[in-house]
Amino acid sequence: MRQGRSEGYPEFAAARAGHLYRSACLLTGGDTHLAEDLVQETLGRVYLRWGRISRVDNPAGYAQTILTRTFLTHQRRHSSRKERATDVLPDVPVQDTPGDMPLRLTLLEALGRLPAKDRAVIVLRYWEDRSIEETAAAMNTSSAAVRTRCVRALARLRSLLGGAISEYATP
Repeated sequence: MRQGRSEGYPEFAAARAGHLYRSACLLTGGDTHLAEDLVQETLGRVYLRWGRISRVDNPAGYAQTILTRTFLTHQRRHSSRKERATDVLPDVPVQDTPGDMPLRLTLLEALGRLPAKDRAVIVLRYWEDRSIEETAAAMNTSSAAVRTRCVRALARLRSLLGGAISEYATP
């Protein structure tokens, strides 16, 4: 490994891997194995371009863009042999988290039922808190397309969630 290429990369990868993984989990609708693969692919691509990426203003944003594009490419390649969701959830390990696990599962299930591009828009705009222009750049599309897709994706999420989300709302 050349010293110039990797200088600062291990620290960057260690600092960003968790955030990239959480974003990937949302993009994949909770498929943790695919999320791990996407993060590994993203970090590999970042490493290959680290000499250039390390000099930009926002290497974390660049990595997030690579993650989003890797996800969308994966979805295009595998859309013909996509696995079908079932109404049976796998066993979930017991965690010491607040009582929001049912809400998280409900939201992940609803996200998983959205088309890949809709999921990407929702994750980038509301999880990553990116602007419309940043989301458009990450998805390689126009700002108008992002706005339209965002409105439609939110409407679809509301219809999927129906009254399910209201039982988790606290007054």
